[in-house]
Amino acid sequence: MGKGKVYLVGAGPGDPGLLTLRAKELLEQAEVVIYDYLANQEFLKYAPPEAEKIYVGKKGGDHTLGQDGINDLLVAKGRQHVVVRLKGGDPFVFGRGGEEAQMLVAAGIPFEVVPGVTAAVAVPAYAGIPLSHRDHTASMAFVTGHEREDSDDSKIAWDKLATGVGTLVFFMGVKNLPQICRNLVDYGRAPETPVAVIRWGTTPDQKTVTGTLATIVDEVRTAGLKPPAITVVGGVVGLRKELNWFENRPLFGRRVVVTRAREQTSGFKAVLSQLGAHCIEFPTIEIQPPDSWEPLDDALAGLSTYHWVIFTSVNGVKFFMERLRAAGRDARALSGLRLATIGPKTSEALEGFGLRPDLVPSEYRAESVLEGLAGENVAGKRFLMPRALVARDILPDTLRKKGAHVDVVPAYQTVLPQHGSREILQHLQEGGIDCVTFTSSSTVSNFFSLFDKNEILPLLRKTAIACIGPITAETAREHGLDIHIMPSEYTIDALVKSIRDYFEGMTRS
Repeated sequence: MGKGKVYLVGAGPGDPGLLTLRAKELLEQAEVVIYDYLANQEFLKYAPPEAEKIYVGKKGGDHTLGQDGINDLLVAKGRQHVVVRLKGGDPFVFGRGGEEAQMLVAAGIPFEVVPGVTAAVAVPAYAGIPLSHRDHTASMAFVTGHEREDSDDSKIAWDKLATGVGTLVFFMGVKNLPQICRNLVDYGRAPETPVAVIRWGTTPDQKTVTGTLATIVDEVRTAGLKPPAITVVGGVVGLRKELNWFENRPLFGRRVVVTRAREQTSGFKAVLSQLGAHCIEFPTIEIQPPDSWEPLDDALAGLSTYHWVIFTSVNGVKFFMERLRAAGRDARALSGLRLATIGPKTSEALEGFGLRPDLVPSEYRAESVLEGLAGENVAGKRFLMPRALVARDILPDTLRKKGAHVDVVPAYQTVLPQHGSREILQHLQEGGIDCVTFTSSSTVSNFFSLFDKNEILPLLRKTAIACIGPITAETAREHGLDIHIMPSEYTIDALVKSIRDYFEGMTRS
């Protein structure tokens, strides 16, 4: 027997936050990930980079690989590898997980099942529809809206289902919605029974159409709603008017491009997502070590000769402390030195090493450090600035003019990521982007280096441009952009608030 094993893992209905801890744990150990159309591809980031990732999605009848082919693939890979079969929702709730498990048993391959949050429960909840409510129903049923095409024998007892269950949840029923409604009415369900059809539930693309058994087919056709969707039938649908929390979030459905480096995106993206935005990651800078550590290592060797160390970014702190540790030293090496930081996040990074900065300017830019040092006699003092290889020189140049000795050493460098820009261009051409965010001048410059300026600039004039501060905004204007959003405080939190205020203002107007 081989060393392999297959895990049939439920990925949940789409919201990345609904992935279980066990699913994440197994993805991190996977050698092969076999995933389908309804499993959020964002989950693939948890898998090791070297893991083989195989898409076997089935979308509206267009099968990348049929079920028999998927079964054969699971058996072939499962003999020698740790395989995660990532399925949308729950593998045993209309996910064909039972069929796949049977094939693995027949082939003698060990397997485990990891339940997922089923769309039957999660999607209505995100649409503000509780499946049970004491004033409306005491029963519910989950029903497939798309039975086997190779059988004329229906396994749905419409005569009992129509009047015997309070809340009905249909999977994959958009195509057969007319037949579903007709069967329910024919077998005794009242035509005025409320119905909701929810597409891409639990994601920022969620769209909900409501009506009754008599009207929902026309409502769905008018709205142009396509699969995948969940259909809910029952009096509880009426509670949506009161309980619709997800679609009422301030940035719901807004598509926001995040150009920040991938290493720094998570917090920014998380807050935007919590407000309902659909974040599209498009990092235009990548953080890498400098070509040589020698200048920084030499500065660290002579650390005691400096009076001030000025950190201008979280990355500067990170790489500085890593090289200090590589030299067998720690934060105690900074004893007796005065420390300055630009911005609260940089301060937090420093404080994470038990160090408290002596100077944090009220405005988070280089000019404000100079203002903070205005009362200091810097002549003859030695300053160390570990920072990006390419950065603005106003701070070191001004200090030198005042008689200070300043060593600017590269602690890291920002480079242009090697990725395509076709997706962003297509979104812009289709009018599918509401906001493009820039968090540094280099994100702006690198963004434009990835496109034909004559092609991209007219498209960007149709979307809101958000810049974290005046230096970034100035660079954006030099490239021909109009700035719509810029906070008075130059932080990520303030930028998020400004984006929210901007779009809420548009809604009110």
